[in-house]
Parts: sequence; C-alpha cells; structure tokens
Amino acid sequence: MKIYVVKRDDTVDKISKEQKTDLASLIEINQLTAPYRLAVGQALLLAEDVPAETFSPYAPQTASILRSGYAYPFISPPVLSETLAHLSELAVFSYGFTAGGDLIPPALDDTWMTQEAQRFGAASALTLTPLDADGRFNNNLVSALVNSLSAQRRLITGLAGIMMEKGYQTVNIDFEYVRREDRDAFTAFVSYAAYALNILGYQVSVALAPKYSDSQQGILYEGIDYGGLGAAANWVVLMTYEWGYTYGPPMAVAPINQVRRVVQYAVTKIPPDKICLGVPNYGYDWPLPYVRGATKARTLGNVEAVQTAVFYGVPILFDETAKSPYFQYWQYGVKHEVWFEDVRSWQEKFRLVQEYGLKGFAVWQIMKLFRAGWVLSDSLF
Repeated sequence: MKIYVVKRDDTVDKISKEQKTDLASLIEINQLTAPYRLAVGQALLLAEDVPAETFSPYAPQTASILRSGYAYPFISPPVLSETLAHLSELAVFSYGFTAGGDLIPPALDDTWMTQEAQRFGAASALTLTPLDADGRFNNNLVSALVNSLSAQRRLITGLAGIMMEKGYQTVNIDFEYVRREDRDAFTAFVSYAAYALNILGYQVSVALAPKYSDSQQGILYEGIDYGGLGAAANWVVLMTYEWGYTYGPPMAVAPINQVRRVVQYAVTKIPPDKICLGVPNYGYDWPLPYVRGATKARTLGNVEAVQTAVFYGVPILFDETAKSPYFQYWQYGVKHEVWFEDVRSWQEKFRLVQEYGLKGFAVWQIMKLFRAGWVLSDSLF
C-alpha cells in the first residue's frame, strides 16, 4: 500500500493515472462519495501492484498478532461485519456489576455480536466495567468488589456462566479511576480472576490507563500497578488515547510522542508480547475559543472529519510532532478546530507495535467504519 497526500488541483482521476492505481479501488478504500471532491492535505491509501515485501519498510509481524476492536451492541450490523473481516478479537462493551458481585448485562442483547464474530473466525471478549446508572466509572463499585472475596467469587461465577452461554473467550477488565488505596486489592482481584478463569479455558486481559512512570500522580494512574497487573493478566491493553478529549483543549487524541512515552515505560514493567497498543478511531471538533469548564467538543468519525474539511473547502494540516491531522473551519461565525486520525497517524501507531514487538493493537472503538485504516493494517500485519 502507499499513502498519498492530496495536492492543490488534484482529482481522483488525476491521482489514479499518475499514481498508477485503480480508480474504483481508490474510491472504495477511502470511502469517497460522488462527486469525489478532495481536501488539500487529505491522506489517501492507494493499492499498488508491487511485490508484497515492499508494502512496508518495517519487518512484518507474525500471523498471531492480536487485532482487537471495541464495539457497543448498537453497532450497525454492516459496519460490524466488514470490520470483523480484519479483526482477530471483538471486545463487546460492556457488562457491569453490583457491589455484591451480580453481573449486569448490556441493555441491548449482545448474542448476535458473538455469533457474528464466530462466523468470521474472531474471538469475543466480554468487557467488564464498573459503570453506574449514568454511564460513569464508579470507583465505589471497584472498592466494594476488590475488598470482598465473596463478591469476587459471585462475579467470577457469573462471568464463567455467561461466557459459556454466549461463546466469549476472554474477559477484558476495564476499571478506571481505581483509588490509590485499592491498588493492591485491584491487582489481587485481576490475579484471582485470571487464575479461576484460566482453569476453565478462558483468558483475562486488563485495560491500563496511559502511565509514564511509577510515581505518576492523578486518580487515573495511582491505582494502576503496571508490573503487578501485567503479571496477573494474560495480556494488557494500553489506553493510549484521550489526550485530546471532550472537555479538554484542542489537541491530538493520541499524539505519537505521548503514546511512545507510555510504551517505553510499559515495556520496562510488562513483557512486550503481553502488551496491546490502544488505537483511537475518532476525532473531536472544538468550537473556539476554548474556555476551560465551558467548551465541549463534538466527537466525529475519521471519514466524517475529512468530509467536513471538504465541505468547508479548508486544507488538512499534519502536526509532525503528534503525527496527527487537523484543520480549522468557520461555521455560523464560530471558528472550529478538528483533530482526528487518518492512515498516516494509524501507520505511526502500527510502527510502534512493530518496533517494540507488541502483542497487537486494540481499537477504541469500531462504531464508525474506517476502511482505509483496516486495509492498511492488513498490509502491515
């Protein structure tokens, strides 16, 4: 594959001819719609008729690399089906639990998702979260669970039953905002869950907040023991995204310089072949000027972001430090700034997976189709 950046006066026909790539393939891979307008600075993934070894300057991974993607049960069936063709694991988001350890299923039935994953030969992961009724992470639930052996036993029994019933192979434990005082108890719970479920033939992974050091302060980090959790679980997922987020200032969602810092720390605590890199599949649109505590960004898909730039006739820029695309536009007298992901920024994340020999990557989340990104992953792994 080849990444081409659109220049002024480019058209799809001109690019197809000059780059010697099939026009229909160019349009389909990049999800272009008639009349096929392009934005200056837009990154396109092109298929080339060249030997496989020239697809990437990086050594190819083995076929065993984990390619995971998170999805809610309300995902569009066509989007799920197309994406599953590129996944080795589907992570269903999410199951909850009570303080007493009773398992709470998603509001919508997830059976069809595990069945669809099985049809494509992908494993299914049950994502376990301490979400409250408002959909927020509740560290009171975490405290109640990790400090009660009876609640843990009840929860693990419930997990084993639902996994057997619905065909799940893995439990992905995604506990965020774990209190500092619950750090060791949380690690012990993950160890207990892995021990009990491994005996039954199931795996346990754990999602980790993106830390840089042992001493990193903040409620996201102090309760997370990279070394302990890495030893306890079968593998981990680094949640390397949300530097740019809904209520924060405009910036890249996953700037590669920050992502690299997390990976560099993680591999000192956890074997690389037990680490999956988190990759975002979305961007944010901020109205300007940004006002802390007042400004709220809108989430948008990667394809939607490009379509926005095309609609407003503005160029897409690329930050060489963050290795992420961005642009600005005006709407109804209000200036906006958009940061999102494209094949260039995904390629940088995939290069980290290759460079450090990681287990694979996990995409948050696959609700909106990003076909070019998945085709790129196929060419690299």
